[in-house]
Amino acid sequence: MAEQQLSAATRGRGLHGSWASRWTFIMAATGSAVGLGNIWKFPYIAGENGGGAFVLVYLLCILLVGMPIMVAEVMLGRRGRQSPINAMRFLTEEAGLHGAWHAIGWLGVTAGLMILSYYAVIAGWALYYIGEMASGTFLGASAEQAGEIFGELLADPQELIFWQSIFMVLTIAVVIGGVTRGLGVAVRILMPMLFVLLVVLLGFSIQRGDFAQGFSFLFSFNAEALTWAGVLEALGHAFFTLSLGMGAIMAYGAYMPEHARIGRTVLAVGVLDTLVALMAGLAIFPIVFANPTIEPGAGPGLMFVSLPVAFGNMTGGLLFGSLFFVLVTVAAWSSAISLIEPAVAYLIETKRFNRLTANLLLGGIAWVVGLGSVLSFNVWEEKRLAGFNFFEFMDFLTSSVMLPLTGLFIALFVGWLMRPDTVRRELEDETHAVFSAWRWVVRYLSPFAVLVVFVLGVYKTFA
Repeated sequence: MAEQQLSAATRGRGLHGSWASRWTFIMAATGSAVGLGNIWKFPYIAGENGGGAFVLVYLLCILLVGMPIMVAEVMLGRRGRQSPINAMRFLTEEAGLHGAWHAIGWLGVTAGLMILSYYAVIAGWALYYIGEMASGTFLGASAEQAGEIFGELLADPQELIFWQSIFMVLTIAVVIGGVTRGLGVAVRILMPMLFVLLVVLLGFSIQRGDFAQGFSFLFSFNAEALTWAGVLEALGHAFFTLSLGMGAIMAYGAYMPEHARIGRTVLAVGVLDTLVALMAGLAIFPIVFANPTIEPGAGPGLMFVSLPVAFGNMTGGLLFGSLFFVLVTVAAWSSAISLIEPAVAYLIETKRFNRLTANLLLGGIAWVVGLGSVLSFNVWEEKRLAGFNFFEFMDFLTSSVMLPLTGLFIALFVGWLMRPDTVRRELEDETHAVFSAWRWVVRYLSPFAVLVVFVLGVYKTFA
């Protein structure tokens, strides 16, 4: 058994390399976690659900549900030292379990590729808006004009495919470079760039926006506005914002330095991810409130309709609006590279692909599947199955079914099925009290919470 463990660990490192440092892993995992949801969804749902009251509940959910499962997923990756699929095969055999538990790896990797297929389409919109904002298209624009511009973009499949393709090429180009020269270098550049852009936009919001009203909208402790539905939304977002259940964190854990402390590392990722979400809210809402005609609770339209109007009607807004969509693109880019890497790692290990061919094949598959999402907004707009168009179905299947199930299975596998002494060895740097508390949470609280998210997510969709 010891030889088998050593073989698995050595094989994983030899094929893929490892992060240059614990800090690089933190940047990579934060890059995976920080995405479009941090930039517009978190500020929006926080403001609509009691501001500071929602933020407090969200932080508790991150601490009690999200990070315990993230520790478990990172631990599985580092223990297996391979792609999620092969890591789960090795760990299942090590624990003497039925081969059906291999499905955890397959489910996560498949979900990641499916998410990438439509994520690239949305990220393409952000790329398009960089040029539109910089060229002055939104100078003095009204909400109706901005809505028409967005509508024209969605109605043009050729334009959407062009920007989807550009984003996919950017993603593949990074992952081809491998763990140290590709992913490692990218996150060491992209994440500092993201924080710098956020700080610059925050400064602009303080100078030009209604910062007092924006701050109040996001942080006023309005407990009456926080309903049980809001608590469940906080729970669901806490799970999804850390990129759990899509294979990325397990794959990144496989490249983690041997003696890095998993608990402290995951805590750093959770803090940075939450910090980005809060800074994004403080950067966005003062700009929104500076224009009284804009509704702050605009959901997805806030990013592509309301904010362009706000930027287009402020002094210096076109420059900072362009920077905002650069920020959105960087956030999407850092997430996208983590979505394709688990499947790339599997092809390299099992099918003996090289990184170039693995990326081209998988990127091509994700691109082709993404065409269905492109056409959902125009040619296939009227085609629906069970009330979903293609884009909506992919989003529902991944975010409401596959990711919660993968997270649930990870918690059950680590909490109940792995040998306790194996788990303890992987987390030997933690004190007995911390380890015992984490193991109790991952055995009882986390599975229950994720099951609630799963059941209510499906119920709300079809009720």
